[in-house]
Amino acid sequence: MIRADHDITLSLDNLTVGYFKGKSINRVIENIHLKAYSGELICFMGPNGVGKSTLLRTVCSLQKPIEGNINIRETNLNDISPSQLAKEISLVLTEQINAGNLNAYELVALGRYPYLGWNIKINTEDQQIIDRSIAQTGIEKFVHKKVFELSDGQLQKVMIARALAQDTPILILDEPTAHLDLNNRVAIVNLLKDLAKDANKTIIMATHELDLALQTADKLWLAGEKQPIREDIPEDLVLNGAIDEVFKLKGYDLKTGTLEKKSLGYKVHLMGDGHNFLWTKNALERNGFDLDENAEIRIEIKNGGNLSWHLKNEDTTHDTLNDLIIHLIKLFQ
Repeated sequence: MIRADHDITLSLDNLTVGYFKGKSINRVIENIHLKAYSGELICFMGPNGVGKSTLLRTVCSLQKPIEGNINIRETNLNDISPSQLAKEISLVLTEQINAGNLNAYELVALGRYPYLGWNIKINTEDQQIIDRSIAQTGIEKFVHKKVFELSDGQLQKVMIARALAQDTPILILDEPTAHLDLNNRVAIVNLLKDLAKDANKTIIMATHELDLALQTADKLWLAGEKQPIREDIPEDLVLNGAIDEVFKLKGYDLKTGTLEKKSLGYKVHLMGDGHNFLWTKNALERNGFDLDENAEIRIEIKNGGNLSWHLKNEDTTHDTLNDLIIHLIKLFQ
């Protein structure tokens, strides 16, 4: 959500990230100037190997920057102790975890570790935060299952719940939807969107889910080969051609957010509205038909109890799109 009053939680100034190899330096991304705000869902995108994970690991202090500054809520990362950093940033990686014999609840509770005293005792406040994190991620039904019994989608939600239990203003995730089915990919991205808005957190997610990012992200960080990371709202990066330039998309129409379809030159006029119109349009175009208001063949979508498609020029009705398309193909052949 675009807001005029949000606080800067993370700033990267003239940052270069990469690796030290003996006396040589491998600079992966240079000249990084980025800001992240509270209440934002940021999708960090770019081709494989461009350095997304390297940047996220550097921000989380898992590796040192080559040069430049990282500031967490106006404090330089170099001046933040590991114990304090654990209260500022929580991290969810894609690597499989070995949780031994822990159940999901116990794994979520580990998120409170940075706040526990020497006796590692969970108090009432810790318990409330753990319960809240479980409710926010909707994992109540399987919270007492062993971790090794969980599906990939369930485990990812548990790991997000653990990060929420850590109660940090910044949440960073590296490919949280990798290896998940469509339902779980959508559920995870919607969950993160809601958490950013409702809990006022900064959520930065490295992802390849371009279609989901364009629909849900408040901002994109767009990393291309040997060029500075671009920062903007998704729509501006579509309209100025930046996404096309970085991904060099083939067969995907960014203007409509759909795959490009091959036309056979068959023209029909489709009449209707709502989702029935959209899915009929998709089926027709996928099979090579073009929509043209001046076409002789006129199709009217009827939804008077049972959905049907009426060809006005020959007064025939079809109960399924499959039957309609077979009939239309025969007309044109």
